[in-house]
Amino acid sequence: MTLSSHQRPHRGATDVWLTPPEIIDALAPFDLDPCAPADRPWPTAAHHYTEADDGLSQPWAGFVWCNPPFGPEAGRWLSRLAEHGNGIGLTPARTETRWFVGEIWAKADAVLFLHGRPHFHRPNGDRAKANSGAPICLIAYGAEAVHRLAASGLAGTTVKNWRADA
Repeated sequence: MTLSSHQRPHRGATDVWLTPPEIIDALAPFDLDPCAPADRPWPTAAHHYTEADDGLSQPWAGFVWCNPPFGPEAGRWLSRLAEHGNGIGLTPARTETRWFVGEIWAKADAVLFLHGRPHFHRPNGDRAKANSGAPICLIAYGAEAVHRLAASGLAGTTVKNWRADA
């Protein structure tokens, strides 16, 4: 989906960066990607909402993949994913931010902090030369999501059961 300017090499460069396909493949299949880019060389889910569809205002169903725009808007998407309760999100691991505390530490069932910084892809499928510029985590909401993180084989450290109600 559209990311923040984490790897914006010059003014006017794209803010649209795609999730590396190996991450999608390790966690798939997904029923819905509510914040998918309009142009994508590979599907992230069976059904996609693009910016033109306004995925936050659409109904969500099934197992959801959510790579929201990086930045303060991420909290709105993760709040919706938490409310839906069945899916995986991808965000920078900005563990001290208001949206991370409120939507991940307070509501998620598990977090997989990826080892290393992945290289995202341009809308044409080309892999970015530079890495993400920030640590990345995958957030599980619901039992199926926790299971998929554990079974993914992605290099990282998983944290779960930190809440009294978990």
